[in-house]
Amino acid sequence: MSRASRSYSQSGVYHILFRGVNQQSIFEEKADYDKLKETILIVKEEMGFEIYAYCFMSNHVHIVLKEKKDKDISLIMKRILTKYARWYNLKYGRSGALIANRYKSVPVEIDEYFLHLIRYVHQNPIKAGIVQDLTDYSYSSYIEYMEEPKLADTDFVCRMIEKDEFKEFHQHIEDINFRVTDSKKKTDDEVLFKIRKRYGVENPKEISTLKREDRNKILYELKQEYPVRQLQRITGVSRGIISRI
Repeated sequence: MSRASRSYSQSGVYHILFRGVNQQSIFEEKADYDKLKETILIVKEEMGFEIYAYCFMSNHVHIVLKEKKDKDISLIMKRILTKYARWYNLKYGRSGALIANRYKSVPVEIDEYFLHLIRYVHQNPIKAGIVQDLTDYSYSSYIEYMEEPKLADTDFVCRMIEKDEFKEFHQHIEDINFRVTDSKKKTDDEVLFKIRKRYGVENPKEISTLKREDRNKILYELKQEYPVRQLQRITGVSRGIISRI
């Protein structure tokens, strides 16, 4: 089966995920984490992209980056993964693939849930039970926001939110699951977040209790962006009603 075509970002920003083949570790010791940082920094200097967030876990890596030139993302990731895998295989005397399949990427909009994505990336070690305080984890960009940036480009985010607010924001666990897949479809969590922000409702099922005219106006707008079946799940309004609007 052929692979789905990759979605490209209008903003140039992507949420990247790559994993070790068969879920195996891609880091054995601190020097390996440092080597990936060094590799990314080298490619970053070559290609001029920016990194807004990253988190290196034992068998997978999250990166939020902005490319300098349109559709540079493929070359950026090829260079990073090829350089690191070659070094890792030589160091540990292994051969074959280190990274499972290809990396996955999701185009990112600079909108109201951008900061939630940054928090989601940074909180991976807490959700995995590795640390209780994000400052105790050395392999994410959170520490660079608190101290001195080295790999991360923190200015962009720091123009959106003050440092103290950023720290307080990260004290609350992110409940949106920013799933990274090759699918172009938005997750239910992302759609829920959009509906809450856009229409000021805490529970999207409240839409079904509105006056018919108001309900239909909202559902018509949502139907232009999201599948009917997904809206049925989220709002509780039947597929037949949504389809006829």
